[in-house]
Amino acid sequence: MKKPASVLALLALATAASVAAPARTQVPAPAQSDPAGTRIARVENGLLPGIVISGRPFPAAPIAARMASFRVPGVSVAVIDGGEVAWAKAYGALEAGSAAPVTPETLFQAASISKSVATLAALRLVERGVLSLDEDVNARLVSWKVPENELTKTEKVTLRRLLSHTAGLTVSGFGGYAAGVAVPTVVQVLDGVKPANSAAVRVEAVPGSRWSYSGGGFTVMQLLMTEATGRPFPELMAELVLKPLGMTASTYEQPLPAARLAAAATAHGPDGKPITGRYHTYPEMAAAGLWTTPSDLARFLIEIQKAVAGRSSVLSAATAKLMTTVVKEGYGLGLQLQRLGPAASFGHGGSNEGFKCLMTAYIANGRGAVVMTNADGGLRLANEVLRSVAQEYGWPTQKPQVKTTVEVPAAALAALEGRYEMSPGHVITVALEGRALVARDGDQRIELYPESETRFFELVEETTVVFFKGPDGRPTHLLIDNRIKAPRLDGE
Repeated sequence: MKKPASVLALLALATAASVAAPARTQVPAPAQSDPAGTRIARVENGLLPGIVISGRPFPAAPIAARMASFRVPGVSVAVIDGGEVAWAKAYGALEAGSAAPVTPETLFQAASISKSVATLAALRLVERGVLSLDEDVNARLVSWKVPENELTKTEKVTLRRLLSHTAGLTVSGFGGYAAGVAVPTVVQVLDGVKPANSAAVRVEAVPGSRWSYSGGGFTVMQLLMTEATGRPFPELMAELVLKPLGMTASTYEQPLPAARLAAAATAHGPDGKPITGRYHTYPEMAAAGLWTTPSDLARFLIEIQKAVAGRSSVLSAATAKLMTTVVKEGYGLGLQLQRLGPAASFGHGGSNEGFKCLMTAYIANGRGAVVMTNADGGLRLANEVLRSVAQEYGWPTQKPQVKTTVEVPAAALAALEGRYEMSPGHVITVALEGRALVARDGDQRIELYPESETRFFELVEETTVVFFKGPDGRPTHLLIDNRIKAPRLDGE
């Protein structure tokens, strides 16, 4: 059941219930002892879905099969164990139909993971006294300032609020610029004037009052960093983060320099076909502009782990703990945070045009992983890879959610039949087929598994579907993942 993209969904790392995962396919040990190779083989043959049905076996899947299912030409993985990169491996092609393979050195767009890495640079400037976490950013901005309004009379936009998405700013994300299209300056992006293709970044809530994801806020931070230092952003990032952490493959240069194009993956749409011009350019570098590899991002995650433990020469333990402490809605400074105690973890997701990626690491146990893909179908694949890594390495989280189905009378299922409008012109049909309630979305057949007479789940997009009824007992609409309301068309 096709769903509109959601910033929150793209940010979310898999957080399944603490239940036992299905038994994975056993891979025979090679003739010569190779523990690392055996573990890699189990991971790449043990991909797990987000939902499994209690009592039903679900064979773990090989990565090649899932890549084909999700129309993802290439994927690259790095696994952290014992506080170091245990292994890195890549699969598939740089571009669909090409013989050029993805390698561990292949560059992918990190998309919103760029925010996490940029946050480390901003916090290093804070530690040097160049920036302040709690100063009004307008006191330092020169070429552009956050427009004041009634909402900023008492509370101001600060760096701390920009990093935690609590500054009250608009513009959640950016679409990038296709090859041959004029690329705006940062100020043009912030004001939403041509050739910018996004709205102006403005204050829409009292700063500090709520959490609202804002790539626009990180673009304000980008300008703040460059104007406070007088340095171009890619150069600043190389000095403050990329070189000190040994992220030698990475760059924030936009567009990617011609000399590095051969090492870059091509972006692909949801149909698995290359996008025009291979990839989009993102002048919003802090928000979406990092080109990198899973191994380089693993080095970033390891540095945060070391910093929290007081073992980093790049960032103090006190500042690292600020990064990994929740401000609002499970978000710290530039990082998404999950759980508490020994299972506490941090990470981020990324979604640019044709690139999807995830990174996650535990704060205390020296474990983690990064998955980068070169297609719009890559987010589900990345989550399945993370679950396989989690099972192989005994992680306390990232497990499939086990759901239990119930028997529902055929008459109760038949009463839910009808046509439901997901969005203007996008109608799905729900009908009883044999003993199963099935949704038809174009040529997709999606079986709905009952948890009650009105609550169902499906395994294609791993969503929850709830039907609502009127006073007469007839269905009025359905709700997908508590977000997407689809009214039942009259007369059905």
